[in-house]
Amino acid sequence: MILLLVPAGLPVHSQGDSQSDKKFMDNITVTQGETIFLRCPQREIVTHTAWLNRSSILYAGDEKWSVDPRVSLVTLNQDEFTIKIENVDMTDEGQYVCAVQTSRRPTTNVVYVLIQVPPKIINLERDIVVNEGSNVSVLCQAQGKPEPSISWKLITSSGDLATDDEYLEIPSITRNRAGTYECTAVNDIDADTQTIDITVNYAPTVSDGRDIGVKLGQRGVLECEADAVPEPDFEWYKDDRRFINGLDGMEIVNTGSLSKLTFFNVSDSDYGNYTCVAINKLGSSNTSFIIYGNGGSGGIKPFPLLVSLFGMTSH
Repeated sequence: MILLLVPAGLPVHSQGDSQSDKKFMDNITVTQGETIFLRCPQREIVTHTAWLNRSSILYAGDEKWSVDPRVSLVTLNQDEFTIKIENVDMTDEGQYVCAVQTSRRPTTNVVYVLIQVPPKIINLERDIVVNEGSNVSVLCQAQGKPEPSISWKLITSSGDLATDDEYLEIPSITRNRAGTYECTAVNDIDADTQTIDITVNYAPTVSDGRDIGVKLGQRGVLECEADAVPEPDFEWYKDDRRFINGLDGMEIVNTGSLSKLTFFNVSDSDYGNYTCVAINKLGSSNTSFIIYGNGGSGGIKPFPLLVSLFGMTSH
């Protein structure tokens, strides 16, 4: 049953009046933000006409009843009665009726307006930091019409699809699953994409130390490289004595995951065993080096010594 509020002067006929015509026009499907034109053909001598949206009168003839500035009259003559609605939204979806009174009988033309909405991601966590081995669960929610589908992928690695669901679930995450993840919401209209960075913290792992041979009086450099997140701090030891940067004719320079111990003028006392320790909040790791004499008048290569420092095992 259709309830029509008819402006004064437009005759009302009962629902059972055999002289009343009701015609259904094709549905109109538009995307949110577009403009729709509602056209009502007339073809006969029209005495009164009106456009209604549900129970609200939009136009009665050329008189605007709607207070919505988006609604305006386009054409009103004996052939057609057309209005338009600009920048349509979901609230504009529904049934519209053109009520026409001719000299012979009343006619109603009915059209249903469907509004489609591009997807929009409305809920996605900010970047997160977890420890290796943790379980990760991230939610990505989106709105749209038709209802959008959600997919995830890791875009800083292989780009393989991670999941086809609102939730990105990564049990016991490892360091190779860290990176930038892309959530994509798709429907028939468009797509929306947002990203989240997942940082995985893990304890340092140092590369095996490389022994060096240096002549007396020459420059010698030991390099210690560690893989860790967050970046590690480095400590250098000779036997059980820790080096302080700038003392004993040496220099320690740390750059990200690399630490360099430089001797500018190697002496006999500099030959021997060294240990590099990489430390972050999740643990530590160490490796050993040997500086030995390389020809000339001083130093011979000593046998490697087993280094155990504060319970840390050399690699």
